[in-house]
Amino acid sequence: MSYSLVIFDWDGTLMDSTGRIVSCLAAAAADVTLPALPPERLCSIIGLGLFEAIRDLYPEADDALVHAMRERYAVHFIAAEVQPSALFPGALETLAALRGQGMQLAVATGTSRRGLDRVWGSTGLGKWFDSSRCADESRSKPHPDMVLELLAELGHAPEQALVVGDTSFDLEMAERAGVDRVGVLYGAHPRERLAVHRPLALLEHIEGLLPLIDARRRSIEAASVQTESGVRVDGSVQR
Repeated sequence: MSYSLVIFDWDGTLMDSTGRIVSCLAAAAADVTLPALPPERLCSIIGLGLFEAIRDLYPEADDALVHAMRERYAVHFIAAEVQPSALFPGALETLAALRGQGMQLAVATGTSRRGLDRVWGSTGLGKWFDSSRCADESRSKPHPDMVLELLAELGHAPEQALVVGDTSFDLEMAERAGVDRVGVLYGAHPRERLAVHRPLALLEHIEGLLPLIDARRRSIEAASVQTESGVRVDGSVQR
């Protein structure tokens, strides 16, 4: 089947907010006197829900300390988002092109519902998407529930969907849901972490998604023409 649904991660895939997330995590940890961690370590957990991310970074922290850090992170991030992060170059054009092809679009993100709605409200970007799932209303990545719920809600089979993300959590989520996946190399996780989950491609730029989807469509159309003309895809002639 051709793809009819593209599910995007948000931070680090469409929105250039990775640096902001790292700085807010560092500030929140300092506020609650947790040890400072290098930026690379903070970057490594981007894609998880905030609770799971803090637990990964600070396994020694009790529930009260995790809650306190979550609260401080929210304070710092809301203050920073007075000036919303920018979309990556080509992201808006890619969304528009996919919409023009009749594709449905969705978001699966480790951001909270309140956080995603706040960004969409301040930027108007929510109009591009048919649905979304956030970490506080579904299981955190890499569990496949976000993808499975979006497939069920929007009425697509797994083979009709494509997940696009910048972290291993995004790609593992898609892999566990039985959905094709594409990684982008300009976000939080390096090539070697993404490659483990056998993506169709690893893209330097988001615009590379368009020829990938077009190639899939052309391949399916060509196979259909061959079959209808009496030649099977394996080259044998139908009797």
